[in-house]
Amino acid sequence: MLGTTVGLYGIPWCKKSLLLTVLMSVIGASMGVLDTGGNVLALNTWGPEAGPHMQALHFSFAIGAFVAPILAKMALGSSEPRDLPVGEKGNQSAPRPFLWSYVVIGTYLLVVSFFFFILYSKSSSARDKSKAAVQKHKVAKHHYALIVLLFLFFFCYVGAEVTYGSYIFTYAKVFAEMNENEAAALNSVFWGTFAACRGVAIFCAACLYPGTMILLSLLGSAAASSCLAFLARHAASLWAGTAVYGASMATIFPSGISWLEQYTVIQGKAASLFVVGAALGEMCIPAAVGYLQGRFSHVPVVMYTALSRQNFVPSCFFFFWITLHKSS
Repeated sequence: MLGTTVGLYGIPWCKKSLLLTVLMSVIGASMGVLDTGGNVLALNTWGPEAGPHMQALHFSFAIGAFVAPILAKMALGSSEPRDLPVGEKGNQSAPRPFLWSYVVIGTYLLVVSFFFFILYSKSSSARDKSKAAVQKHKVAKHHYALIVLLFLFFFCYVGAEVTYGSYIFTYAKVFAEMNENEAAALNSVFWGTFAACRGVAIFCAACLYPGTMILLSLLGSAAASSCLAFLARHAASLWAGTAVYGASMATIFPSGISWLEQYTVIQGKAASLFVVGAALGEMCIPAAVGYLQGRFSHVPVVMYTALSRQNFVPSCFFFFWITLHKSS
């Protein structure tokens, strides 16, 4: 959190592309550590009952990503400086109004990290208990196979999630012939239902088995991706499919980690592999889809990507389930 704060404070005054790259790299690395540490902390604190808490953690990620840009836009204005002649825009030394959003978010993170530091300094006995509990916990027979399968599972899942969220705006304008406001609204529907269903999943996780939540999510995303691939030319199908697709993608990541934790020990290295798999999927799959869309501009590649994901992810889920039952 402190690394992210330093990076956010530096961005408004950064004038060199190399320095900006360094700061963004610091923020990215810090957020990766934060993601991994948050998952491991929830598992170590609540153990087999971490399901609702994992859903709450990832709900906070989703709601922050959805709400923060809107609040920054409302409170701090657009990226264009106001009341300046055109010729002076390139020579101004003061940060533009929207850049202050980085300072505001950095200050918020600094305050939160201070409270976390206080909790950490008072929790040495709790850490000793959690280490003892981990040592007593049985490691699954096929522990490494399970880790690799979940790595591939998250690679495909997060890649498909980010791909759809990144390209649905362009798809709506080019293929569905929507105007800019309608395309932006469709994009908001996807991320809005995604965030809302992560909030609902907090309560569902208290009464549903994580494997059941994953299965329901896969069935929902299969129906939505089929609708989007074959019926997306119809406006109603596009809107409904996007909403269902966003909702069905919401619970898979936290449910997958909670599910695996019931069968084997998940510590820092394993959790970091899950985050790396998700990050690789987020980086590689959208880039591949963008390249293919450029080569085949008349083909809705993003919709076929969502559909093809349904061939790989359920297969991963099936092998994952088989391996779990062999381990038990």
